[in-house]
Amino acid sequence: MATSEATKTIYDFTVKDAKGNDVDLSVYKGKVLLIVNVASKCGLTNSNYTELNQLYEKYKDQGFEILAFPCNQFAGQEPGSNEEIEEFVCTRFKSEFPIFDKIEVNGDNSAPLYKFLKSGNWGFFKDDIQWNFSKFLVDRDGKVADRYYPTTATLSLEHGIKKLLGVS
Repeated sequence: MATSEATKTIYDFTVKDAKGNDVDLSVYKGKVLLIVNVASKCGLTNSNYTELNQLYEKYKDQGFEILAFPCNQFAGQEPGSNEEIEEFVCTRFKSEFPIFDKIEVNGDNSAPLYKFLKSGNWGFFKDDIQWNFSKFLVDRDGKVADRYYPTTATLSLEHGIKKLLGVS
């Protein structure tokens, strides 16, 4: 019997890393995840990567992981190859969290993971991702706990992250 959408978790998905290797997301079981569609040439790039790094440094040893998915669907602001994107993020921002394969987050070619993330009852968000740096907070059971606009300051997510991690 097939797993219904309602009972799926992010652990049911396999994605590709920036080198094209399959990554079964079940390797993140038990962790609190922040899943973000990223771009290198966006007005939100500097603040988001800076704050993502701050959260990652602070909580990575407590079961927190950031999964970054480059996307070029918004004004062509992520035009580079996976190698160029990784180089940019790791050199300019010294990011240590994983950067995955460039994907589409909207439309017919939307990555299956993003179709799942967007399937929640998000009210005013509707289904589509609005822009670069939309964020999904995922609990330790692989269920989406919250969704944030691109303009939501990354550090403002800290309370929700701490709550899901069970830290004060």
